[in-house]
Amino acid sequence: MTKVMVAMSGGVDSSVTAAILDEKGFDVIGATMKIVPDFVKESHEQEGSCCAISDAKKVAAALNIPHYSFNFKKEFSERVINNFVKEYTSGRTPNPCVVCNEELKFFELLRRSREAGCQYLATGHYALKAKSNSGDRILLKKGKSLDKDQSYMLYRLDQKQLKRSLFPLGNYEKGQVRELAQKFDLPVSDKPDSQEICFVPDDDYKKFLERYFSEPGKTGPIYYVDGEKIGEHEGLYNYTIGQRRGLGISLDHPVYVVEIDSDNNALIVGPRSELNFKGLKVKKLNWIPFQKPPQYLKADLKVRYNADPVKSIIEPVSSDQAIVFFQEPVRAVAPGQSAVFYREDLVVGGGLIEKGFRIKKI
Repeated sequence: MTKVMVAMSGGVDSSVTAAILDEKGFDVIGATMKIVPDFVKESHEQEGSCCAISDAKKVAAALNIPHYSFNFKKEFSERVINNFVKEYTSGRTPNPCVVCNEELKFFELLRRSREAGCQYLATGHYALKAKSNSGDRILLKKGKSLDKDQSYMLYRLDQKQLKRSLFPLGNYEKGQVRELAQKFDLPVSDKPDSQEICFVPDDDYKKFLERYFSEPGKTGPIYYVDGEKIGEHEGLYNYTIGQRRGLGISLDHPVYVVEIDSDNNALIVGPRSELNFKGLKVKKLNWIPFQKPPQYLKADLKVRYNADPVKSIIEPVSSDQAIVFFQEPVRAVAPGQSAVFYREDLVVGGGLIEKGFRIKKI
């Protein structure tokens, strides 16, 4: 019997994942990561949270499967939260879920699953796996439910991680998963989906940064795109590309953050027309269908998790860096976010946005 560890957050998706595998005859054990540090007052086990251990235990009991919890608070603080703080205070916009998947779930928890004698680690991600035509590569593909597809969050997984991962929800729509939760009579069947960063209470990352990091950022100048100084910002961590509200300036037309100059601790703002980008530079690339980067690649690119894909040309400049040219303008490219490349439903790869190339009108 194939033994599999299921990463159980206490939510509907991971609970149904465990139930599906149990029904199919796998030897299932549940596991929940304790990741949120003690200094976060609001418990991450609140309703709708991503890692509610008490709910995961209830589901495991209902399915009559063993459940374990692993304390990864130290690793989470060092690898995810520290990165989150560093990126925001440097004027970049990070995606902590991507980092957590790479560093915690598919590294630390995957290692624990192997130590427990499991052949696989299963998660509740809406994504699919396949083998390449040659059979020597594991491919990552979009989930059937395009509204819930989470392949973007998994683009950093390497071949060893993909080989030992299972995504049982890849062929399901969200509504079907809810129906399965009721069919299996799971105690979390009516639980709402988590919409927050798991370690940031009320999704207020600014308040979190101020509490976690006593000096999250220094004040500095706000410049209009023509070079005129028009105000002072309150620390670069308060802003992201495309932001309009909370700038503390008043002009006769709406203005947006179009650039964050962390080297000079300056904020650049301008009209909406200055928010269009013609390309970007990406670093820390991970390629999935092939080991070495191609010399030239056409692909659809997503610059954010919920962004619409745009046709692009990718030109690698080294093994882990590339220049990307959009075939049509893209709005609000934010350094620190992930750029993920697709060919139809296949994830080709991706990396971190180092900088965007803005179409300057002024």
